[in-house]
Amino acid sequence: MKYKNWLNEWLSVCVKPTLKQRTYERYEYICHRKLSALGEYELEKLTAPVLQAFVANLTSRLSPSTVNIIVSVLKNSLKKAVALGVAQQEYTGGISRPRKTEKKIECFSSREQKKLEAAILKSKNRKLVGILLCLYTGLRIGELLALTWEDIDLSSGILTVAKSCHDGWGKGGYQKIIELPKTGSSTRLIPLPKQLICLLKRAKREVGGTYVVGGDKLISVRSYQRTFMLLQKRLQIPCRGFHALRHTFATRAIECGVDVRTLSELLGHKNPTVTLNRYVHSLMGHKQMMMNRLGKLLG
Repeated sequence: MKYKNWLNEWLSVCVKPTLKQRTYERYEYICHRKLSALGEYELEKLTAPVLQAFVANLTSRLSPSTVNIIVSVLKNSLKKAVALGVAQQEYTGGISRPRKTEKKIECFSSREQKKLEAAILKSKNRKLVGILLCLYTGLRIGELLALTWEDIDLSSGILTVAKSCHDGWGKGGYQKIIELPKTGSSTRLIPLPKQLICLLKRAKREVGGTYVVGGDKLISVRSYQRTFMLLQKRLQIPCRGFHALRHTFATRAIECGVDVRTLSELLGHKNPTVTLNRYVHSLMGHKQMMMNRLGKLLG
């Protein structure tokens, strides 16, 4: 069987029934676009040298993280072929992958954050309240845009993260595809600061509707990212991606003395180790403060 034929069968039988729609779409894109160079090979001809040469070519053109994602899909597809008896053997075990480098965590300085907050509080555009919500809860953009007023108990001040969304097209137009959060640990409860509850109550009175951001209007991820980008440009703040709001929340939380386990649960990380590894740079300032406090004993 040719590899391209197996990929179509694998996607249909093994991937689509078990993964979320967005993940399936990503796999489908990789199979049809990134693995197409191997498509005409018979499965038994995908030997270790062939696969390594393919990965080396990818490495010369793409980032390490992108190459690693493609290799993971390649491995999964070939291992399943062997497991189901479609192929006798697979040779992915010896593939050398490019070393993945950690992305630099980008967050806003305290001054930049205050500038953002002041502009949002003065603005009559109520959908900007979502930016404040991310700054003080660490929500991902998909979690924010999927958030409905039913997910926020304004009397107890508890926000429930139980779904996420992404952009999709179907039935001749834009669709807001709602699905489960990124991982099981992403489903979580977040206590809201009292100051934020007052702002949300006002936003609910003035905007209403179903969604916290946009009311009854469907706002796409890309559209809201653009809104955020334009706000930064207007305020003459160095433009950063929307995820910088989540990093800013985590950094400010560490600076305020929030322990790593609590922060991990608020962010919806799988375990505190993920949080430690990601925000070790932010923890350094906190460590220095603690060490200086300990050093006072020397006096």
